[in-house]
Amino acid sequence: MEATAIEFNKNEFQQDLIRWFAAEKRDLPWRRTADPYQIWISEIMLQQTRVDTVIPYYTRFVEKFPTLYDLAEADEEVLLKQWEGLGYYSRARNLQAGVQEVAEKYGGIVPSNRKDISSLKGVGPYTAGAVLSIAYGVPEHAVDGNVMRVLSRILLIEEDIAKPKTRKIFEEAVMEIISHEDPSSFNQGLMELGALICTPTSPKCLLCPVREHCAAFHEGKQHELPIKTKAKKTKATQYAMLAIEKEDKVLLEKRPSSGLLANMWQFPMLEVTAETLPLEIEEQLSESFAGEVQSVEKFTSFKHVFSHLTWNVDAYTAKAGNLTLPAQMRWVTAEELELLPIAGPAQKMKTALLQKGDV
Repeated sequence: MEATAIEFNKNEFQQDLIRWFAAEKRDLPWRRTADPYQIWISEIMLQQTRVDTVIPYYTRFVEKFPTLYDLAEADEEVLLKQWEGLGYYSRARNLQAGVQEVAEKYGGIVPSNRKDISSLKGVGPYTAGAVLSIAYGVPEHAVDGNVMRVLSRILLIEEDIAKPKTRKIFEEAVMEIISHEDPSSFNQGLMELGALICTPTSPKCLLCPVREHCAAFHEGKQHELPIKTKAKKTKATQYAMLAIEKEDKVLLEKRPSSGLLANMWQFPMLEVTAETLPLEIEEQLSESFAGEVQSVEKFTSFKHVFSHLTWNVDAYTAKAGNLTLPAQMRWVTAEELELLPIAGPAQKMKTALLQKGDV
């Protein structure tokens, strides 16, 4: 921890932070339970996803899978349907795998120590610390981007938070200053402070309950921290996505069982260039399916951004005759389309088709 111009009083900092959190915390559904299983669900959903987005998903999810065993025994397609639209679907699969481990190895009781909980599928250092401190009251670090931003300012830590090794500095800092009387409110208070007050670009220092403890504020450096190198530009790929119709059905394909959007359903896609013509798409599809695909017409375009790449998608409608389909493809009705877990980019296509009146 860097030496600063102010003397850091750990006890007063804890008291000020916890008092503020008790008075100002948002009423979020996962804060109304001490169930480690449900807190675990919330922490996984909140990874790289906004709180407002998560709330309805979390509520539906715990209604569908109220106990750990309900999720452990769920069919994957049912699980993915519940997760549909949240993205990062490996989170859902890893959550289920971790829950299954708890059911099999720990008698359905989520482990209450870092070693065991960290051994579960999909549980990293942050999730482990969050569940342990919030559900079990164990004084453990739970360091995410919010916490690194807050502590870089309060403790004047001038290390690049984009570097993986920097996280260790913040984890050690938390273990030095965490409240042993109320680690749950302390960790949640740091997270809440980062979400509501100590924001990335416009920290509301005059409203901050721990301003007097903040070294960056005292030195006028709060806008300079945290130090974070810019991420590389994401790779962009051009695709044609096709709503191929036959009578009252549309063609869907299931993505591979591993990799991006694994086991999710989507409309058939082709990697193309910006210059690819509809006639070329017809020819390629007809050859692939050993049948006739015709009337390929573009009706919209959209972009779908993942964390590491971007899809630029041209959306087409098409008509089909008799096609020879590979195993991962099937014709579905409008009713079946509502029941299958649909990948995010295909959801955008589906919405556009509904607006167009084609589904």
